[in-house]
Amino acid sequence: MRDAIQEILVEELRDAYSAEKQALRFMQKVSKKISTPALAEGTRMHIEQTQSQIERLEQALEALDERPGRKVCEAMRGLIEEAQHTVDEQDKGPLMDLVLVAGMQKIEHYEISAYGTGVALATALGQTEVADLLSQTLEEEKLMDSELTEVTQEAIMPEAMSDGGEDEEGEDTAEDAEVGAEPQDAGKSGSGKRGGASREKGRAGKR
Repeated sequence: MRDAIQEILVEELRDAYSAEKQALRFMQKVSKKISTPALAEGTRMHIEQTQSQIERLEQALEALDERPGRKVCEAMRGLIEEAQHTVDEQDKGPLMDLVLVAGMQKIEHYEISAYGTGVALATALGQTEVADLLSQTLEEEKLMDSELTEVTQEAIMPEAMSDGGEDEEGEDTAEDAEVGAEPQDAGKSGSGKRGGASREKGRAGKR
């Protein structure tokens, strides 16, 4: 039974290794499209963290006398494809940043779940070194998730709402201007009619 549990742990580590590699490539690609400075800085820092996390996974597998292998994390592949699709539908700006954060947080949540499982399995097996390595990464993923929420609430969302509000206000102003012009046109038309009527009376008086 112990051997079977250890094999599950090894497969979880290989899955996480593939997931981190894919996530790293995704972040490196989309980092050039980010508009919000705080999000750009946070993504840059997490790219560096992810490189360290990949090294920790290699160390954890080595501690178990295993190698990463060629396993592909299909779950991460799906999350990245979905995130890339939604990003490609937006122009660069706060809305793109919003959908990018949504995709990144889905990735973070998957990784938090994976590392939580890994820590539990390693602890049960008495693999203290492996558990410690995975715990470090788990805390980093939780912190990144929290920081993504914070930057969204404090920077991205206000900017997105402000842009939308300005557009609506501009449309309302234009409509008000058109409505305000109607009485003026009507007044001019009325004045013309009254002037014409006065001229007709003048000609009638002369006759």
